[in-house]
Amino acid sequence: MKRIFGMIVAWLLAGAVSAAELGDDGLHKAPWMRDTFKDLREDLEEASGEGKRLVLFIEQRGCVYCKKMHDDVFAQPDLAAYIEENFFVVQMDLHGSATAVDFDGEETEQRSLMRKWGILFTPTLVFLPEDVPEDATAIEAAVAVMPGAFSKGTTLDLFTWVNEKRYAPEIEEDFQRYHARRIQERNNVSQD
Repeated sequence: MKRIFGMIVAWLLAGAVSAAELGDDGLHKAPWMRDTFKDLREDLEEASGEGKRLVLFIEQRGCVYCKKMHDDVFAQPDLAAYIEENFFVVQMDLHGSATAVDFDGEETEQRSLMRKWGILFTPTLVFLPEDVPEDATAIEAAVAVMPGAFSKGTTLDLFTWVNEKRYAPEIEEDFQRYHARRIQERNNVSQD
């Protein structure tokens, strides 16, 4: 009985450790997220200075899919390490009243930016290029947008596809073909 009780306690503690932490704003927090003033021009400059790509991570309070992504996908050590090593992630709130500055210079509440960008779902990841034209908005400049929750494989493949600049015209490997190839590669490795 003592052994069973100990196993139950260990299982509960393991679940508590892997659960996503919530910030005061009700959004999930990960160690690789940056706390910035949300001036996207400054964030892009800082990301570039670190040799990383800027990603906007849009969530909302009470989002079950955001929780699922944090608990099941982003908690995977290899994915978390890849993100931390290669990306500068800025969290934004779909319904947030805190201000942010878009690349076109517009300063407004985050919820207004989300409407301007047409963001409907959370989580949504917006991947930015290294250079953004001054008159462009974040969504206009994005090289990829991931609306919704996906598996670890799809999420890792998208982060990798962006990091490797596979969206560039000279590479000519769209994400769906890249993802299919990566799935096949993983299946071949697991069969060996």
